[in-house]
Amino acid sequence: MNIKIKPIHILALAVISVSLLASCNGGKKEDSEQQDTTTAVLAVPTVEVERGMLSSSIAIPGELLPYQQVDLYAKINSYVKKLYVDIGSQVHAGQILATLEAPEINSQLAGAQSKIKQQEAIYYASKATYDRILNTSKTPGTISQNDLEQAEARKNADMANVEAAKSAYKEIASNIGYLEIRAPFDGVITNRNINLGAYVGPGGKNADPLFVLQDQDRLRLVVSVPENYTGALSHKSEVSFTVRELPGQTFKAKISRLAGALDDKLRSERLEMDVYNTTKKLLPHMYADVQVPLPSNDSTYIVPKTAVVTSTEKVFVVKIVNHHAQWVDVQKGMQAGDKMEVFGKLKAGDKVAKAATDEIRDGQEVKD
Repeated sequence: MNIKIKPIHILALAVISVSLLASCNGGKKEDSEQQDTTTAVLAVPTVEVERGMLSSSIAIPGELLPYQQVDLYAKINSYVKKLYVDIGSQVHAGQILATLEAPEINSQLAGAQSKIKQQEAIYYASKATYDRILNTSKTPGTISQNDLEQAEARKNADMANVEAAKSAYKEIASNIGYLEIRAPFDGVITNRNINLGAYVGPGGKNADPLFVLQDQDRLRLVVSVPENYTGALSHKSEVSFTVRELPGQTFKAKISRLAGALDDKLRSERLEMDVYNTTKKLLPHMYADVQVPLPSNDSTYIVPKTAVVTSTEKVFVVKIVNHHAQWVDVQKGMQAGDKMEVFGKLKAGDKVAKAATDEIRDGQEVKD
């Protein structure tokens, strides 16, 4: 049986279908917009910016050096006559370490003494001549003024020769004192390179010293602090250090000297601590692991490390103001644990995102 649908009926069905589709699509659009509006408000946990002082420390390798060390040489060519100390000997300032002998010095000293007597004899003769001429010149017309002046000049020249001879004698006599090698300060003999009868002389670049003397009662702990940390160094700070040769023992030392300049190669500042080695456990040239404290000089703002975002363009924190995110440019300071110093347009009590990322856009609405 064939049913014929009139054109008016077909048109009515088309209108109803379009209306239903539009109604369905409109409902989906409204639901989508409502869902987008809901997801745009992010939940962002926040923390408050704190004001305080953050202390940290860095581990730096260091070296223990003698507080004083000197290489002792012979000043004049001579022979070793007697030795009084050896390696490991404890000596005191002024103590004789060795005596030398140089027979030619005695001959030079005798010759210098004879030279003095010779010049004195010449001087006495010229002085006597001058005195006679002076007395004679008191009678008018007997001695010319020129002769008197020449006699006086000869006498003065001979007197100068006497003084020169005496100076030469003192110079040679002073060399006798150099035949005794003495300790310039209290310390330990750590090296001896001579034996009895050895010929020694002034030290050159490649010459070995007679003795090496070290002051080991006090040592210098030397470290090089990288440029980034030099601003926090202080003379009041105390460092702790350990040495591998003495496991389980920690030593303390106070910062004594700061170089005040950077090494042009290492870009670091030399730092020295005085270590009083009363137990003699520490030895010069031991390597040490040093913990250098780096306290803040001023009160600064402190936030968790996770609150600081480092992007390719800037370093910032996300500040929450009236439920909106605001990017605030900052500079990083020291770090200690999970805390970090920051410097920027912040104040104590400001709320910042605890776990900030650049996905939290500047100006975006958020809720904490």
